[in-house]
Amino acid sequence: MVQAARELLAVRSPLDAELMVSDMVGAWWGRRLRGGDVEQVLGEGLVDYAAKAGTPASLTLLICLAYLGTARQGAKAEGAALAMMESGVARPGWADRVGAVKPTGCYVSRDAYGDQDTVVCTFAYSGQDRHALVLVVDYNMSGMARDAWVSSQVDKLLEQARAEAEANPMLLFEEIEPQQARALLESAMKATREPKTPPPVSDSYSAYHAFARSRLKALPPGRKRPAPLHIEAPYSRERRAMLAAEFLASDAAEHLSDPSAASRCADHIIDYGCEQDFSRPLRVSPTKCETFLLDWLPRKVMLSQAEQEAMPHVLSAWVRFAARRTGLPEQGLKATLDAVWEATGRWGEVYKDPTSFGLDLALLERLLPDGDLSALARRVFAFPFLQGVHGDVDLDRLNPADDADRRTLLEIDHVVETGRDDYEEHLAWHEEIATRLWEGDPPQLWEAAQRLLDLGHDRHDVLHVLIEIAERMGGDPEELAAALDDIADIPDEI
Repeated sequence: MVQAARELLAVRSPLDAELMVSDMVGAWWGRRLRGGDVEQVLGEGLVDYAAKAGTPASLTLLICLAYLGTARQGAKAEGAALAMMESGVARPGWADRVGAVKPTGCYVSRDAYGDQDTVVCTFAYSGQDRHALVLVVDYNMSGMARDAWVSSQVDKLLEQARAEAEANPMLLFEEIEPQQARALLESAMKATREPKTPPPVSDSYSAYHAFARSRLKALPPGRKRPAPLHIEAPYSRERRAMLAAEFLASDAAEHLSDPSAASRCADHIIDYGCEQDFSRPLRVSPTKCETFLLDWLPRKVMLSQAEQEAMPHVLSAWVRFAARRTGLPEQGLKATLDAVWEATGRWGEVYKDPTSFGLDLALLERLLPDGDLSALARRVFAFPFLQGVHGDVDLDRLNPADDADRRTLLEIDHVVETGRDDYEEHLAWHEEIATRLWEGDPPQLWEAAQRLLDLGHDRHDVLHVLIEIAERMGGDPEELAAALDDIADIPDEI
């Protein structure tokens, strides 16, 4: 990379230099290193190496990294660059203008479904080299930024976006305040940084990530609400129940033949919109409905037979109800209903009732009192003894969601360890881990356990590793999550 930085000496503008270096550091964005942070090992390592090189090319690289790098990289790069300049290393004329931009306008192109926002932020260096940063925010993917690029054809880009919105009733294009754009994009880029392997972004996103991250700092901060711009206030339980009642009493739901199953299905639809879609249960789109029916429900919710049969019909009725409430154009309503109809044909294949695999319904109800199907594996791992008789204890009558019964179950799991001196403290830690696994807090706990189990480690050894990490990290949830993310095998000393 230091050798490639020689090309920076030939560029004529700070914009070209920033884009080249952003592309360079994008080579490791989203990647993970075993036992280390990639930004520290590679990013800060590059800064140190460039500082030792002491050449004009390495100086230009450091000047750009001071602006484009992480906070730690930027501080190290700035210090190294200043030292090199004081020693007389030459730098190009554009070096003083790196990052010296001001925003000239922010805009958003939004589809009528609310599936995504395309945000355009324009900048200039003292009125020159005007350019646009474009990021696509996808609300069907947790509001993450999934695509980014830069254009120097600013006027042409804005003109084309306005023309498309005028010609298509399903599009809206408008100018927004820079504070709104910053809040929206910071939220989106944070969502993209959440642990995903590999991150589900476009091929070009990594090349522009550092550039975008740095450009957002040029936008004024504010207390504007984060993405999406049309976010609603959180729904309380009472408000959700009222919305469900309004739906069931509407003309859209009058043909539903099983009111009880329809009510429970409506609750799931509303919960999905509130918890997975930024408190927007009334937002409907082809992609959102298909994701709900064919992806989220099969992974997350245990439905009764009546609910399985009713769900596609309830979802179609909900689409009609929600479209009227939100003013979705007829074109959008038809496309969404078509998507639900197509998904219904696959629903029977995709949704696998757990009881169809021979799992005991009574046992499932004890393990899934909240109906969270995705919790089944980690709860079985936490409490493997739930059936039969142990001594005079009927395990079938114990409830792992109850604190006292949970303690009894763990005592049975550790009956051979009652003689150890630290038995009570050891059992308390097992109770802590079992509770965290039951609740899925943090999610990295079960992810780490699965990685270790896949390597062939014994269940109890895995639990002891989780305990050791939790004890070492203390009460800091972020440090605990990071430590669990890093664990790739059981250390020899455990």
